Amino acid sequence: MALSLSFVRCSYTAIAIVTIVLSLSDQFHARRSLNVLSYGATPNGAVDSTQAFSYAWKAACETADSTVIYVPRGRYLIGQALRFEGESCGNRDITLRIDGTLIGPQDYGLLAKQDYWINFVGVNGVTIVGGSFDAKGSSLWSCKANGHDCPEGATTIRFVDSNNVKIKGLLSLNSQLFHIAINRCRNVKIEDVQIIAPDQSPNTDGIHIQLSTDVEIRNASIKTGDDCISIGPGTKNLWIERVTCGPGHGISIGSLGKAEVEQGVQNVTVKKAVFVRTDNGLRIKSWPKESNGFVQRVRFLGAVMVGVRFPILIDQNYCPGDSQCPPQESGIRINDVIYGGIMGTSSTKIAIKMDCSEQFPCTRIRMQNINLTYYGDAAVTSCSNVVGSQLGFVIPKGCL
Repeated sequence: MALSLSFVRCSYTAIAIVTIVLSLSDQFHARRSLNVLSYGATPNGAVDSTQAFSYAWKAACETADSTVIYVPRGRYLIGQALRFEGESCGNRDITLRIDGTLIGPQDYGLLAKQDYWINFVGVNGVTIVGGSFDAKGSSLWSCKANGHDCPEGATTIRFVDSNNVKIKGLLSLNSQLFHIAINRCRNVKIEDVQIIAPDQSPNTDGIHIQLSTDVEIRNASIKTGDDCISIGPGTKNLWIERVTCGPGHGISIGSLGKAEVEQGVQNVTVKKAVFVRTDNGLRIKSWPKESNGFVQRVRFLGAVMVGVRFPILIDQNYCPGDSQCPPQESGIRINDVIYGGIMGTSSTKIAIKMDCSEQFPCTRIRMQNINLTYYGDAAVTSCSNVVGSQLGFVIPKGCL
């Protein structure tokens, strides 16, 4: 009897093992792999591989199977704007697995005449894993620095009208303009990314989000010449966690209110961010113009500031480099913003500055457990048209 039971147990174990193996085998065969080398890509950094990437995308879209477009090690010149179109794509599970580096052309004009370098439009279920993207934007920055009539430049990676997007383990270098832009998208996850550009590179925002819902950004290191993360109108349900920023202009909601009619920003959480010698830390900015826009339900939690010029800033008179600023009050309504667990050093005496609209004061601004100093000395707070409360210790003393 004991022998019979032992045999039964062994039989069940064998059946279970066979079932697992067959299941893994099915998954393996169901996931197609397309190597860009098979479509004419050349990994020498000299031959333009733009068309080869387009062919690989077309092949992936022609099947309903889960598909990997594989980019082996090497340097791939993408010398033209590359567009991945989702409208005619029948595949809802495409992964770009990139072990190599995509490089832009030396002639900045080849990309700058477009507004993007790599563009995903109307896609669903696309994942980018790994890869380096070097847009070689320095020549365009030099053009702008010398005051020439230069094009605005191209965003390195842009997703528009897309759903269920994942970006993981990506490195973006030297973008002409924004590094990553998310526009009119839903359900986007960005994690473990690195973004690098010099502190004097103009308008090289690390990640820009607008008109998008349910976006997560986690574990990012961003060094750039503009906002590390910029949050535009129409952003809803945004979660940002464990981002290190610097150099750069901080994490900014805005600028808002440039248009008289625009969607608001709501349900934003920024958690466990670190700012190192940035111009700003946690910022909300709007133009001094009439607008129907708003900011509400924002949570800034657990940030560390290291030599930041304005660690906490609300600026409703934002008007950079313009000698003729609008002589109006900002119409953006800012309501229900919490600052909690923020500590570190300010590089200016004013560590907390809230310059709100006189016509529409900032309301329900709450602070708790704030400890900001001016290089070991006492910092100060500057506030205009703010209504709110504070709990626990708030250093410098708040004006709420």
